[in-house]
Amino acid sequence: MRSVEINRDMDAKKKLIMTLYWINRKTATIEGCAPFLIRRIKTEENTLLAEEGKFLKFSENVLGDVLTNMEDLKLVEFDINFGKEDIRASIYENTLSVSLSRTKELEDEIIEKLKQESERKYPHVCSKFHKRLGIYNKY
Repeated sequence: MRSVEINRDMDAKKKLIMTLYWINRKTATIEGCAPFLIRRIKTEENTLLAEEGKFLKFSENVLGDVLTNMEDLKLVEFDINFGKEDIRASIYENTLSVSLSRTKELEDEIIEKLKQESERKYPHVCSKFHKRLGIYNKY
């Protein structure tokens, strides 16, 4: 598992979208066009699990729970499946951690990119990615 401290001043929604985007983008270099499936989201109050063959989307309630926990600097965990790769990610306080099951060297690439992007005023994220997550109000 690799970790990086991310910009304290960045809005929680930007942190969330940036984190998931770069995990997706970097892992796609190995897994190609396989689906990016968020299997589980765990906050202090809730654990949400995806139905078999589906993935979790950020409904208004889910997004609200995740962002509230992030703003309160509480632990939020994600279990993601991307092709043959199982990814565990967490955001706690201002630290992001990522662990991949198969391609450990990709952890360093993801963390390095997140470090670079978190230092930017406007991190680079595909303008349509937030809609794929079910987030319809862009940051």
